[in-house]
Amino acid sequence: MQILVNSDKNITVDTQVTKFVEEEVQRTLGRFESQLTRVEVHLSDVNSHKPGLKDKRCMVEVRPAGRKPTSTTDQAATVEAAVRGAASKMKNSLETTFGRAANRR
Repeated sequence: MQILVNSDKNITVDTQVTKFVEEEVQRTLGRFESQLTRVEVHLSDVNSHKPGLKDKRCMVEVRPAGRKPTSTTDQAATVEAAVRGAASKMKNSLETTFGRAANRR
């Protein structure tokens, strides 16, 4: 499973942020690793330079093998919280998707 981290011009993605995102995605979505080809994480700052309670946004897009890509988003006060929220939502989505596929067989 390939993990890509992208950001807008307002969020600095250094090695520490990249490592955190990769570890969080691996921890949350690792059980689906054999079914996913790529995970893209897009980080952005909604309000640009202005502070806010939910101004960090994270979109997690997964590309399951043989299926259409799907994505989830979350907004929070920090990048870390937004990543955790979006990854958790994606985990729930994948559990539903792959659970339904298994039930059809």
